[in-house]
Amino acid sequence: MIRVVVVDDEALVRSGFRLILNTADDIDVVATTTGAEAVDTVRREGPDVVLLDIRMPDVDGLTVLRRLRALPQPPVVAMLTTFDADEYILTALRSGAAGFLLKDTEPEQLAQLVRTLAAGGVVMSPKASRAVWQSHPGAAGVDDEQAARVGRLSEREKEVLLLVAEGLSNGEIGGRIHLSAGTVKDHVSAILTKLRVGSRVQAALLAQRAGLLDAGRRHPESGR
Repeated sequence: MIRVVVVDDEALVRSGFRLILNTADDIDVVATTTGAEAVDTVRREGPDVVLLDIRMPDVDGLTVLRRLRALPQPPVVAMLTTFDADEYILTALRSGAAGFLLKDTEPEQLAQLVRTLAAGGVVMSPKASRAVWQSHPGAAGVDDEQAARVGRLSEREKEVLLLVAEGLSNGEIGGRIHLSAGTVKDHVSAILTKLRVGSRVQAALLAQRAGLLDAGRRHPESGR
């Protein structure tokens, strides 16, 4: 059972997410709360996944994210936002968020996105990630050293990174390219080390900025 906490300042949003997610047999929304009570609630409930509103009047989502990431056993955190070019998304991703969900995500997709997060995947659609970078052109470039790190990845590692950026878990990547989940995990670890980043999201963002994702979409056979 995947334990979820929803953090949002609007009661209607909290109740809506609870209602939708609790229809799934493998997901239990154990609590919903405002930003002010978020950290205490997470400590008490020990969820696997936290869906966290990025903009709240009592305490902003970025502050809550930092506090959650500092916990001894931090949950997976995905940010909730109303539009895909939210100026705070980039900061949240760099601060350890495992992705972000739009609040108008189709109900039938929501449970699967939570499953992806719980399995260690990234929730960040290519369309949305492009919107983030296009909204912040000053942050979009990569320096020569960052580009060189991406270029030093093996072809298999690039293939795995493209699938990481699609939001797939290790098991799902393994099924796509016929590798064991353990082998995929080793590839992901090597990718993070070579790119000098600390998370799958940061690796996906660097790949996006370096143009690897666009190249992969032009040559879709790389993700077969």
